[in-house]
Order: sequence, then C-alpha cells, then structure tokens
Amino acid sequence: MARYTGADCKRCRREKQKLFLKGSKCESAKCPIEIRPYPPGEHGRGRTKDSEYLLQMREKQKCARIYGVLEKQFRGYYTEANRQQGKTGENLLRILESRLDNVVYRAGFAKSRDHARQLVRHGHILLNGRKTDIPSARVSPNDIVEVRESSRSLTPFEVAKAEAGEKTVPAWLEAIPSNLRVLVHALPERQVIDTQVQEQLIVELYSK
Repeated sequence: MARYTGADCKRCRREKQKLFLKGSKCESAKCPIEIRPYPPGEHGRGRTKDSEYLLQMREKQKCARIYGVLEKQFRGYYTEANRQQGKTGENLLRILESRLDNVVYRAGFAKSRDHARQLVRHGHILLNGRKTDIPSARVSPNDIVEVRESSRSLTPFEVAKAEAGEKTVPAWLEAIPSNLRVLVHALPERQVIDTQVQEQLIVELYSK
C-alpha cells in the first residue's frame, strides 16, 4: 500500500499553516512552523506567483494532507462526491469525515489522524462489533465504533480516557470515553465540519 513516509511538518510548512498532523507537537512551541513559517527547500522564502491554478492545487493538496489521503484515492472520493446529489464540495468533505480513522480521531481516542490510522490498522477498533483494520472504511448513521476490549488497557486508550473532555467532539458523534465507544448519530453537514479548506477551489480544479 502506497503511503507518505516523509516529514509531516514539512507538509504544514508547505501549506504555510498548521494542519495538525503531529498531535500535541502542533500545539507546542516546538512546532517547526512557529520557527520557520515559510515553505521548505532552498527557495522556500522566495516569492511565488499565486496563479488561479496554483491556489486550486494548493487547496486540494492541503485537504488531502489533512485527511491523510493520496492522490488516486482522493480523486476517487471526488468522483463519488460528484455523482451524489447536492454540492460536490460538501459531499467530498462528508465522505472524508466518515472515514473510520477520522471518526476515531474526532472522538478523541487518538492524538492525530495518523495515530488513529495506526490504531485501526493494528486491529484495536471495532465497527458494529466487528474488528475492522481498514482506516478508509466508512461509517454510517447509527453505527457504533469502539475499542476492542482486549486493547482498552493499552497506553493510548488510558490516556484518551484520562483526557476525556479536553477535546471538543463534533455534534454528529457522541463519544463515551468510559467505554471507549463513539456513536455515529448522522453524517455531518458542512457547517459543523471545522476543516479549514475552501472546497469550491477543489471542485474548480477537478472540473477543468
């Protein structure tokens, strides 16, 4: 399976904003973007002409990096979103939010989406009572996501229970930290998705 193996912090610097890919490190003074708030590379501080295409491409790259999705899969999500009724950009974000690794992250059971992806891949997460080790698996309304009973004593989940309440869980989910369980009440509407992307630019890019 293809995956990005480089430095996550370079991705934030390339987008000139925090994408919160490294959990608590992103909140600390050690975050590289606080020290070097310009793109990486020899010409990182040089001026770049912000053409319309560049703005669209950067927005697509930013969205894909936030959710940890590579280009082929991201384009597949866009194609699916374009076939659905409603606004394509909002459909795309709803699809990305419904990924199992994102739900585990949103519920506060992981420090970052990368961390959540690892927990899912290692078989610690159950979806409706069944072990699911595919991070891209999608949840539906009324689904139940929970930590496998034999995994609940592991350090990441003990920390999650201890820090319950420190992170805001979106309204479309209901987290029950004591049982390490999250209930999916509905799929989110755009107004409750706090991902800072301009999805219309992504639609314009793929519509060309």
